[in-house]
Amino acid sequence: MTDEVDGKILRALQCAPRASFRLIGEVAGVSEQTAARRFHALRRSGVMRVVGLVDPAVHGDARWVARIRCRPDRVGPLADALARRPDIAYAGLASGGSEIICVISAPVHVPRDDVLLRQLPKSASVLDVSIDLLLHPFGAPGRSDWTGHGGRLTPEQIQLLVGERPLTPVGPPVRLTEEDAPLLDALAEDGRASHTQLADVTGWSTARVARRLDALESSGALLYGVELLAARLGFALSATLWLRVAPARLERVGEELAGHDEVAFAAAISGDSNVMVIAVCRDNEDLYRYLSMKVAAVPGIDGYSVSIRVHTLKQATSLISRGRLVPSAFA
Repeated sequence: MTDEVDGKILRALQCAPRASFRLIGEVAGVSEQTAARRFHALRRSGVMRVVGLVDPAVHGDARWVARIRCRPDRVGPLADALARRPDIAYAGLASGGSEIICVISAPVHVPRDDVLLRQLPKSASVLDVSIDLLLHPFGAPGRSDWTGHGGRLTPEQIQLLVGERPLTPVGPPVRLTEEDAPLLDALAEDGRASHTQLADVTGWSTARVARRLDALESSGALLYGVELLAARLGFALSATLWLRVAPARLERVGEELAGHDEVAFAAAISGDSNVMVIAVCRDNEDLYRYLSMKVAAVPGIDGYSVSIRVHTLKQATSLISRGRLVPSAFA
């Protein structure tokens, strides 16, 4: 189990995934060496990974949310096949194992049925499929991540970590080239790879690596994520909430929900339920308290349904294998 120092290190990484261990140690109240040792222990144990991600918009893609209702006795092979697809960024089993929920990257102009259906393996397990466009994520990156693991930082500590980085990208995403592939592959495996390590895999100078990273990051083409295996941190219950919100209140409701400690992700989507929220709780009573006290106190929610996650298969670039986060290529 993690302690308060680990929690602060995780929170620091969520705010600034590539911050130096000196800076992380400063806000966590430990030495640079202790911060590095704690980080590497968390990473080796498979509890946490820092990964570099390419914004799907760079390739002209959007994100789609698919709910695939299946026969519980036939769902396993289909779910595993979907999780290994590179265009799927998240996959999990919910509703007692009868539903697969996944997030897919695909162009907006492609007919909705083509996003997933034509590429689904032939399977008699599929009973029904619904696909909705992910319209807008709520919350600022790194500042509205799941924080239920603890490790609270003061506003001053967060400002120290993020420095003068703008909250929103500057200009359109930079166009990627074939030369960027080794750089992006290395960051997908380790989002904290040093300039020297990245220079080794690309054959570039460290100065060129720094310039390219700055261009990709500042334009929003390259993002970073901190993937956490919540169950290993003592949070055994995760749920997807499907909320109905009046359009006039959509932005305010979404931003308020994104700020909840229990929320790992919140976004506006198309469809009858127009807000999707992923909540992470310790147990069923914890989820009940969250729904009955926090969600109930948000004005503008007209209705909701809940899909209880029973097994997460994939988070961004990581598969879940034997209770560990591992790179997709190594699972």
